[in-house]
Amino acid sequence: MNEIDLSHPELYLNRELSLLAFNQRVLDLAKDDAMPLLERLRFLCISCTNLDEFFEVRVAGLKQQIQLGVNSPGQDGLSAPEQLSRIARRAHDLVEDQYHTLNEILIPAMAMQGIHFLRRTHWNTEQAAWVKEFFDRELLPVLSPLGLDPAHPFPRILNKSLNFIVTLEGKDAFGRESRMAIVQAPRSLPRLIRLPRELAQGDHDFIFLSSMLHAHVGELFQGMKVTGCYQFRLTRNSDLFVREEEIDDLLMALEGELPSRNYGEAVRLEVADNCPRKAADFLLHQFDLGSDDLYQVNGLVNLNRLVAVHELVDRIDLKFPAFVPTVLPSLSNTADLFQTIRHHDVLLHHPYQSFVPVVEFLRQAARDPDVLAIKQTLYRTGLRSQLVEILIEAARKGKEVTVVIELRARFDEEANIQLANRLQDAGAHVTYGVVGYKTHAKLAMVVRRERGELLRYVHLGTGNYHAGTARAYTDYGLLTADRTIGEDVHKVFQQLTGLGKVSKLKKLLQAPFTLHSSMLEKIEREREHARNGLPGLIMARMNSLIEPVLIQALYRASQAGVKIVLIVRGICSLRPGVPGVSETIEVRSVMGRFLEHSRVFYFQNHDQPEVYLSSADWMPRNFFRRLEVAFPIEQPELRERVVQESLLAYGADNTQAWVLQSDGAYVRIQPQEDAAPRCAQNELLEQLTTKQA
Repeated sequence: MNEIDLSHPELYLNRELSLLAFNQRVLDLAKDDAMPLLERLRFLCISCTNLDEFFEVRVAGLKQQIQLGVNSPGQDGLSAPEQLSRIARRAHDLVEDQYHTLNEILIPAMAMQGIHFLRRTHWNTEQAAWVKEFFDRELLPVLSPLGLDPAHPFPRILNKSLNFIVTLEGKDAFGRESRMAIVQAPRSLPRLIRLPRELAQGDHDFIFLSSMLHAHVGELFQGMKVTGCYQFRLTRNSDLFVREEEIDDLLMALEGELPSRNYGEAVRLEVADNCPRKAADFLLHQFDLGSDDLYQVNGLVNLNRLVAVHELVDRIDLKFPAFVPTVLPSLSNTADLFQTIRHHDVLLHHPYQSFVPVVEFLRQAARDPDVLAIKQTLYRTGLRSQLVEILIEAARKGKEVTVVIELRARFDEEANIQLANRLQDAGAHVTYGVVGYKTHAKLAMVVRRERGELLRYVHLGTGNYHAGTARAYTDYGLLTADRTIGEDVHKVFQQLTGLGKVSKLKKLLQAPFTLHSSMLEKIEREREHARNGLPGLIMARMNSLIEPVLIQALYRASQAGVKIVLIVRGICSLRPGVPGVSETIEVRSVMGRFLEHSRVFYFQNHDQPEVYLSSADWMPRNFFRRLEVAFPIEQPELRERVVQESLLAYGADNTQAWVLQSDGAYVRIQPQEDAAPRCAQNELLEQLTTKQA
């Protein structure tokens, strides 16, 4: 029997198409009538925002490959042009589905609940008069119509901004006979305006800013006839380019590069579906785009702005029930968290368990006279971060505060630059990690003097130090005084802030040095157990799985009979269920109220199971181009918690889980006739939180 070539392209799914499949699953939640109505609208908006980023980064990258003549097919064998062709077909279908979901499902359902979006063709006399007054007062003073003629070339269009192409007849006051103009919607005004209660059918009647502009665009071109007015929106390449090896100051380089993000190469054009082809072709020509890059839509060209409805409409019955994250009894109202952590490790499962103990851990450290130093990594924290304020307080109190800020956290660069400047002004030591490697590990270390000895207290997490995402993302955090882990974290900070050779870590697995090889060794160990007649089991949970060497190791383990359960929220290039290759591998994606963000790796190891938590997905960038750590959960009761809460519960989910088929399609699981519906997130809400009255 010939040995199967595990590197054959047919054994790998395309990562870009897999990412589009993820966005389809997000959109499927918008169609799920078991979800609260306003949450379904939010899922629709999330799918649109995700698609924006997909074009800004992934499609832009493929187009750049073609421009540069790079012809390096991916693991699946598809070239950049082939990928763009398949992406165009799939993305057009997805966009059509988004607008169908909005127009045919969500808008009628919201109307039944008294939430209306009034089109200009349905305004009564009083409403039309109010719109005219609003236009004259709020819109007209800030609009600058741009006629197109030899003296007025086509303007620069801001990334993802709302614009209108206006067709005209006649001559203006100077005798100019322009046939076309561009009107750019003001960024300072909301895209959704609530109609006054006395003019509305109910409490929640809205008018789109675009409808107001459509209705009164003629006032911008006095003496001329407007023959057409059509929305359009341009998506541009938004990946920043900084050649780190050739610059002296990464912060200054990024500050200089940020403004260009709004004017990168065009990658997609969205226009209203009533826009004549001649006008659409004119726009395509201006932006050097092809017909595949044109998306004609039945409605707003910026659907993600509808997310404002979720906040504007105060209807708790149309939203997820509120809950209160619990605080472990050992952590509540304790004046000395260090004593608790010294006594035993503390495992926090967000958002079900509160992020407050993490904040309090650092707050107590900042105010404790026995604490000498605080060191922390920051990737995404938000501009108004409590943790940053605490670090500033600690620095001002004279403690040694060292912060490693990842300036290149995509789309958070500007916020991180501001945080870096504030921390430096307070006297903290701020560094930006290692040239060529993003610092993605989530680490905080406190050095405290106790009985004449310096002890280290550590927090390690799978998610960001961001109180907002800790309410919306599922993540783990471990607070520990384990001496060996503390020494390992100390060595990691030394690498990040200083120079020198790699120090060998004893318990932590670290990228780019040991994480990849350690995962391979643990997979191979399960394979050997299975070959020797022992049970082999691997369970892993992550956001993305595309690293080819690791996928091949999983294929070999499956061939040996190892049972492999993979819970992969987003991209997955592994093809399960292939005879003779991956028959024992199941891949499922679980979606729901919270964004699944934890990375959990379980290896049965015969009768000595190992569980690691990490900030790293199984992607080349995480293994080889980022500073990441994976940390062990060694206390048996905590290890059992992780297995039950993050692996077994999700493996049993039969309401919000999709199973990946060998052809790349995802099929949503439905409860069997004799089985009770199970939703992992809902079960964890019941078990770990307090419902809010």
